Amino acid sequence: MRIVQLANFYTPASGGLRTCVDEIGRGYTAAGHERVLVVPGPADTDERTAAGRRITLRSPKFGAGGYHVLTARHTRPVLDRLVPDVLECSDKLSVRWLAPWAKRTGVPLVLFSHERIDAILRSRVPRGFPLSAAADLANRRLCVRAEQVVVTSDFATAEFDRIGATNVRRIPLGVDLSTFRPTESDTAAADVVRLVLVSRLSREKRAERAIEAVRELSAAGLRCELTVIGDGPLRPRLERLAAGLPVDFRGHLTDRTAMAAMIADADIAVFPSPAETFGLAVLEALACGTPVVVPRAGAAGELVDAPGSGVVSDGSPRGLAAGVRELLEVPAPQRRHAARTAAERFPWSATVAGMLSLYADYEITSRTA
Repeated sequence: MRIVQLANFYTPASGGLRTCVDEIGRGYTAAGHERVLVVPGPADTDERTAAGRRITLRSPKFGAGGYHVLTARHTRPVLDRLVPDVLECSDKLSVRWLAPWAKRTGVPLVLFSHERIDAILRSRVPRGFPLSAAADLANRRLCVRAEQVVVTSDFATAEFDRIGATNVRRIPLGVDLSTFRPTESDTAAADVVRLVLVSRLSREKRAERAIEAVRELSAAGLRCELTVIGDGPLRPRLERLAAGLPVDFRGHLTDRTAMAAMIADADIAVFPSPAETFGLAVLEALACGTPVVVPRAGAAGELVDAPGSGVVSDGSPRGLAAGVRELLEVPAPQRRHAARTAAERFPWSATVAGMLSLYADYEITSRTA
């Protein structure tokens, strides 16, 4: 079966989306299917990667983040030549112009929903904006245009349950349990509590709450330090906010092995974002044996399992700080074991199996066509 994945906002620094698309694509290839990824970029390229073929189409820039975005004019001819059995789209923007192409060619269009519309927009619209109504309207259109919609959590599913959608399938993401794993070092005797935040530094991620939590902890007499892994438009503002606090900004790391080692070296990971539709970075921290503090809002709390694996807080700086103190009451070996065990429920192989189960009927159709 030829599975064509299409994704905007796919760059070397795009974090979770890139990881998800590539890990699933690698699984398709390992299962004997042909995977082709189509993404936008500054120039046309066609290359072979460990996850399969990747076609980059020269595309216009979108927004202030330096991203490129695919256009119907340049993408449809490529799809005509590829003749996919399934078209898997990882962004909602492209569904509008992909749907007519899919209907004309008889190719099933599957939307892999990586964000919840109302959660993403909540920090970007004025107070009083009819957020739920706007999200419901957009989601009804998506569910009509796509044959199937894949979501990754109960939190993400709820947005579609609200409109009574019947073509939605929940398939959780996974984690590379070999790359993200606990270290052999014992951090229990450290004099300073090492905290880590892995996040894009953008408005909806609420990274400032992690910094303010450090302020709360320091004021209460707890010696701690926060390492921030990630970059984004709010970094200068956040660096000013963190002035005088034990906060170290490391920027975006492309070496995932080095990043995993840094996460595993921390005592606790703090994730303040209330808009996560899954929480891939949260899961990667758990796989490293690093327990997490997450907000009640969003999907990250669904990843917390046994006591010691994490704390679900109210998401405020004070609540995040209280979560850190609560986890420190649990012996380090116990909380690290609980965190790792929580992550082991989510191998990428299960995600790939879920997607291929969804596509099983399409594979039969392609063989008999």
